[in-house]
Amino acid sequence: MTSRVLIVEDDASILLGLRMNLEGAGYEVQTAADGQLGLSLAREHQFDLIVLDVMLPKMNGFELVSALREAGDRTPVLMLTAKNGETDKIMGLDVGADDYVTKPFALGELLARVRANIRRGAPPRPEAQSFRFGDVVVDAGTREVRMGGDLVELTATEFDVLLALHGARGRILSRRQILDAVWGAQHHGTERTIDNFVAHLRAKLEADASAPLHILTVRGVGYRLVS
Repeated sequence: MTSRVLIVEDDASILLGLRMNLEGAGYEVQTAADGQLGLSLAREHQFDLIVLDVMLPKMNGFELVSALREAGDRTPVLMLTAKNGETDKIMGLDVGADDYVTKPFALGELLARVRANIRRGAPPRPEAQSFRFGDVVVDAGTREVRMGGDLVELTATEFDVLLALHGARGRILSRRQILDAVWGAQHHGTERTIDNFVAHLRAKLEADASAPLHILTVRGVGYRLVS
């Protein structure tokens, strides 16, 4: 089945280039030149990925992601950020984006990120297993997480960070190891990227995010998940 991608970008030349290259790679593409239209299309149609610029007319990228996540929409979002936009990257992850590409970007890197994010958002393999820690039950088959019996909404990337920690079976993972496991070895993310996702997981899955019992920091090394 052909994967469907929504591109929300107000720069006409970038929008055209993205559309042509993604269609050339075999994706079905829809586009929007402002945030409000992008949000409407995302709500009306089912996409496998949203490629989203930060600075948009009518509604910016942060507002668009926030609106989707608040409505329970977990479609993977790949944000396009400015060259020196570290703040944009952090804000994007904070509101629920899954990944980012820095402008100007290489076509090969963009297509690799598109493939990776669509793969993470795809239906699970039948052999996926379930696990639990504390009061949290994770069904890796349905990608559902419950805490105390209540459903907890995680983004696709938050879920994959959690799976990476679980896969270490109690061992410590460095931030770079988590980056490689979730985004791939060619990703040039920063340690702050992982810190943000861990903070999100703690806020959602720990009884007290300021004193976590399960998603633990090993100072100067990385993180580990314990039951």
